[in-house]
Amino acid sequence: MSGIEAGDSPGWDFYRRQLAYIQAGDLDGLAENQYTEDGEMIGFDFNAKGRAAIAEHFRGYMQVLGYIDLRSTDKFTETGDTLFFEATMATKLGVAKVYDAFVLRDGKASHHFTGVISVTPHEG
Repeated sequence: MSGIEAGDSPGWDFYRRQLAYIQAGDLDGLAENQYTEDGEMIGFDFNAKGRAAIAEHFRGYMQVLGYIDLRSTDKFTETGDTLFFEATMATKLGVAKVYDAFVLRDGKASHHFTGVISVTPHEG
């Protein structure tokens, strides 16, 4: 995976797993292994509660994006039970700057806040 800096902490481990599941297209595995049973994913225009709803949201998300090629992790911070990052990724729509914040319980996301900062369409 390009764009991931070396980090040896629970937050970085969670982040690497999150990206690996998404890039592998294993969205059921993502929901099962990265989110609590009652986990909630929240954006400005949606709310997915529970693993099945989160997996379904990611299926729709990936249909729109096509693929994710992480270009850079622009900001990253974590505490014992939270992590927050901004990243730049290439998708079929163009280059997107995104943010994600997670509240963790026992190493899994109980709350995931997510959004897009900007998208620069591919030229041509």
